[in-house]
Amino acid sequence: MRLLAVHAHPDDESSKGAAMMARYAASGVEVMVATCTGGERGDILNAQMAGVPHAERDLAGLRRLEMANAAKELGIRHRWLGFVDSGLPEGDPLPPLPFGSFATLPLERAAEPLVRLVREFKPQVMISYDENGGYPHPDHIMAHKVAVEAYHAAGDGTKYPAAGEPWTPSKLYYDRAFNPERFRALHYALEEAGLKSPYAARIAAWLEADAEGHQPPMPQHSTTTQIDCGDFFEHRERALLAHRTQIEPGGFFFAVSAELQRKVWPWEDYSLVDSRVPTSLPETDFFAGLR
Repeated sequence: MRLLAVHAHPDDESSKGAAMMARYAASGVEVMVATCTGGERGDILNAQMAGVPHAERDLAGLRRLEMANAAKELGIRHRWLGFVDSGLPEGDPLPPLPFGSFATLPLERAAEPLVRLVREFKPQVMISYDENGGYPHPDHIMAHKVAVEAYHAAGDGTKYPAAGEPWTPSKLYYDRAFNPERFRALHYALEEAGLKSPYAARIAAWLEADAEGHQPPMPQHSTTTQIDCGDFFEHRERALLAHRTQIEPGGFFFAVSAELQRKVWPWEDYSLVDSRVPTSLPETDFFAGLR
C-alpha cells in the first residue's frame, strides 16, 4: 500500500495530517509527501529564531533541513517538486504574484513533476487540499489544482507522455484540518475543564457570520473518513517542532494537550472526493476497498 500527500510548503505536512501519516507509516504503508515549493518567501514565525544567522541568511536552506527532520520523525519519504514559493500577497488591491512563482504557472507545467512522481511512486491513495486550499493561500490553491490534475491524468498515456509509464491512483481525498466540528469539540472540552480555549475567537466569528446570514470560509466538503491516530499525536507535535523557523513552542498548535485530544477527538478528518474502487461511507481507512 502506498499513500501520496501533496503539500504546498515545508511545515504544511506537519500541521495537516502528520499523525495520520505517522500511523500509516508505522503500520507498513509506504507514505510519501510531495512538497510543491521550498517556502522561500516565508517569514520567521518563531520569535526564538529571530537573529539566528542561518535563519536570517538562508531561510530556504534551513527549511530544507527542517523538512528532512520532520520527515524522519514521521517515518515518511519526501520529494521536493522544485517550484518557487509565491508568497502571501497583502494589500488592497492585492499586488501581483512574483513572476515565475508556483501559483502563476500554467497548470500543465506545474502538474508535470507531480504526474511524473505519481507514475514513479504508484500510490493507490492521494491526499490534497480542497478548492479553497484549506485556506486561500495562492500556493495552496495551486497545490489543489495540480493534485487533482495528476490524479486524473497520471493514468492516461496520452497526457504528459514524457512523464513515465501511466499509473492510475484509486482514491482521492481532501484534508479537513480546519474541520469546524473538531474545533468546537475541543473548544467545549477546554471550557468544561476550566482551561482557556484558543478557538474562542474563531468560533465567535462563525456564530456572528451565521447570525448575519453570511457563510464564513469553511471546508467545502463534509467528513467521510476519520483516521484514528491519537497514539501518534506526539509524533505530530515533534514534527511540528522540527520546523523551528515556523512553529513556536507553546503556540497555537500546542494549546490542547495530546492527552485531551485523544479523549475528545482522536481522529484526523478527510473527505473522499473520488474513488475508482467500491467503498462504503463513512470510512475509517483510506485503503478500504483496496486491501
